[in-house]
Amino acid sequence: MCRKLTYWVFIVLILGSVSNAADVHWSGGGGDKLWNNPANWDSNKVPGAGDNVFVDVPAAKAPNGPIIRDGINAKINGLSCEVSGEPTMTMTGGTLELGSYIWWGDGAGSHGTFNMSGGTITVGSEFELGWGGGTGTWNMTGGTITCGELIIPTGSGEGGQLYLSGGTVNVGTPLEMNANGLIDVGDGTLVLEGDQTEIINGLIEAEQIIFYGGGGLSSLDFDSRNPGKTTLTARSTGKAYNPVPADGAFHEDTWASLGWSPAESAASHDLYFGESYDNVNDGTADTFVGNQPATFLVVGFPGFPYPDGLIPGTIYYWRIDEIEDDGTIIKGDIWSFRVPPKTAYNPNPADAAESVDPDVVLEWTVGFGAKLHTIYFGNNFDDVDNASGGLPQGATTYTPGPLGLGNTYYWRVDEFDAVATYKGDVWSLTTQGAVGSAKPANGAVDVKQTTVLTWTPGFGASHEVYFGADAASLELKSSGNLGSESYDPGTLEWDTTYYWRIDEVNNANSDSPWTGPLWSFTTANFLVVDDFESYNNLDPEDPASNRIFLAWIDGFDEPAANGSVVGYANPPFAEQANVHSGNQSMPLAYDNAVGKSEATLALTYPRDWTEKGVNTLTVWYAGAAGNAAETMYVVLNNSAVVTNDNPDAALIDSWTQWDIDLQLFADQGVNLANVNSITLGLGNRSNPVAGGAGMVFFDDIRLSVQEPEAP
Repeated sequence: MCRKLTYWVFIVLILGSVSNAADVHWSGGGGDKLWNNPANWDSNKVPGAGDNVFVDVPAAKAPNGPIIRDGINAKINGLSCEVSGEPTMTMTGGTLELGSYIWWGDGAGSHGTFNMSGGTITVGSEFELGWGGGTGTWNMTGGTITCGELIIPTGSGEGGQLYLSGGTVNVGTPLEMNANGLIDVGDGTLVLEGDQTEIINGLIEAEQIIFYGGGGLSSLDFDSRNPGKTTLTARSTGKAYNPVPADGAFHEDTWASLGWSPAESAASHDLYFGESYDNVNDGTADTFVGNQPATFLVVGFPGFPYPDGLIPGTIYYWRIDEIEDDGTIIKGDIWSFRVPPKTAYNPNPADAAESVDPDVVLEWTVGFGAKLHTIYFGNNFDDVDNASGGLPQGATTYTPGPLGLGNTYYWRVDEFDAVATYKGDVWSLTTQGAVGSAKPANGAVDVKQTTVLTWTPGFGASHEVYFGADAASLELKSSGNLGSESYDPGTLEWDTTYYWRIDEVNNANSDSPWTGPLWSFTTANFLVVDDFESYNNLDPEDPASNRIFLAWIDGFDEPAANGSVVGYANPPFAEQANVHSGNQSMPLAYDNAVGKSEATLALTYPRDWTEKGVNTLTVWYAGAAGNAAETMYVVLNNSAVVTNDNPDAALIDSWTQWDIDLQLFADQGVNLANVNSITLGLGNRSNPVAGGAGMVFFDDIRLSVQEPEAP
C-alpha cells in the first residue's frame, strides 16, 4: 500500500534498519524437535537465510525447544526468544549462520536458555544475552561461536550469563557488559580482537567475570597465544575438574576409566562413586572408594569397584575431593555419566508425536550392545504391546507406510544382543489428517475474551468445531466447508480455561472423519483493549485483511495537524521484534513539527469500562534514547486527556508499564460505561507547540482491577 512511502525514509533513519525478512516461529509440531523438520515451524518450512526466527514458549518450553545436531546446517537472519517464559534451545553439532543477530532473552519476562555442546555458530553482528527486560543464559560446553560483538546484557536487559565451560567464543569488538552481566569461564576460551586486557581485568575485579564458579584463577594475555588478540582462559584451583567421561555423557560400555584434572594444591584424592546422587553428595560409607595419589580410577572390572560390571540403563554419580598437604579437604562437584539401556530409546518421531507425515520413516537409538531389532507396528496398543515372534532385522529404521490420514498408531522395538531379547516400550504417533498452526496457540494464557479461533485446514472437505469449558464433554458448535477455518465463540468468561477440537470430514475417504487434537487456552483476568496480535499484512481487498494503520488512524491524511505515522511501509506492517508480549506491537513514528502526533482506535469491545469492576487502564510502551522528549498522553472519547507523569517517557528504551486510574477520565466527564475511542499521542494536545521527532512502540493496552495503594 503506497500511503506509507512518504514516511519510509523517516522511519528508517529512526530505527536504523527495518528488515523485510519473514518471521518464523517455532511450533514443535513435528515431534522430533529437530531444526530441519518443516513440521516444527509455524510456516511449515525450515527457516532460510532471510528469516528472523523466534523460539518462544509455550512451544519451546524446556525440553521442547529446537535442536541443531550433526548434519544440520542452518542459515537465518536473526534468532531471538522474547515471549515471557523459559524457552530453551540445544545445539550439539552442525552449523548455524546468522546474517545479523542473536537476541537471547529479548523481552520482558523472557528467560531463555541455550545449551551448546558442539557445532559452529557465526553471527554477523551482535550476540546479546538479555535485552528489553529479558534474561539470556548460554551454557557452553563445546563448539565455537564467532560474532561481531558480544553484549551481556544490553542496557535494557534484566540479566545475561555466559557459562563458558568449554568451546571458544571469538569476538570482533570490545566486550560490553553491564552490572547485570556474568561470564563464568571454565574449560572454555574467550578471544577478543585487540588489546582488551584493561577491560577484562576491570570486569574480573568487579566479579562479573569469574572462573570455575568462583573457585578458579584467570589466565589472560594479549598477543601471545593469539597474535593481535586478547585471550582469556581459566585454571582451576581447589577443586578437581575436567571429568572423563564428561559430566552427563553416555558411556557405551560396562566398565569405565574415570579421569580428572587435579587442583594444583592437591596432594591426594578421595573418591566417591555410586548410583545415588544424595549418597555420593553426602559421602556415605558405601560410596567411598578410597584415597589415592593417582588421577584415574577404573570401575566395572574384577578387582575394582563394581567388579561385575556397570549396569546398562543406569546413571552413575561420582565425586573427587582434593586433599591438601595440611589435610584440608576441598569437596568436589558431583559428576555423572549414563550407561545406555539395552532397550531401544529416543524414538523419532518422539512418543505421542502429532501431525506425522504418512510416509514417515521410524528411527530410534539402538539399545546397548544390540545386534538385531524386531519391530511391531499397529493401530491397537494392546496388540502391539502383546505381540511376539516378529522377524528381526539389522537396519535401525523402519518404514510402515504409507499410513492412513488422521490415525493413531503404536510401535515397539525389541533389541537382541546375541544373548537375550529386551522388550521395548510402546510408543505412539498420530498422522496428519486433522488440522495444524492453531490460534490461540495450544496452552496460551491471557487470551482476549472476544478471541476468534482459527486453524490451518487438514485433508477434509469440511470441518466440525467442538468447544467448551469441560474437556470431557465438548459440544458441536459449528460446521463449515474448506475455506472457512474460523469460529467466533462470542464473549468468553474471565480467567477460564476453554477446550476445542476440529474434526475434518471428507465423505469420499473411508478414513473420514479425522479427529483433531485437543487444544486449550485460558482467558485473561483483565480486559484486552488491544494486544496488537490480530493485525495482518493481507491486501485490503481480502475480507480477512486487518492492517494496523487501518485500525489505528494516524496523521497520514492530515500531516499539517497530526505528525504521526502508524506501522511500516512494507510488510510486516506491525513491529515483530521489539514487543512486550506476544508477537507484535504498534510502532508509532512522531514528528511534532506540527505540534502533536497521535493515533486513534475506534472501540467495538470493550466499550463498557466498568465491567467486572475494572478501575485501571494499563499501557505498555518503549521509546528510544535518541527520541525527542515529548509528553505522552492518552485520550478517551476524543475529550478527556491524561498525561504521563514522566516528561522523558519517550526516551525510555525498555518496556515500561503505565497505569492510569480510570477515575481521572470520569472526572473529566467520560461515561466509563460507554467508551467509544482511545487515542495515544505525544506532544501538547490542548496547546500544540512545535517539537521534535522519534519512534515509540505500544503494546498490551489492558483494563484490570487493581487495589488502591496503601496511604
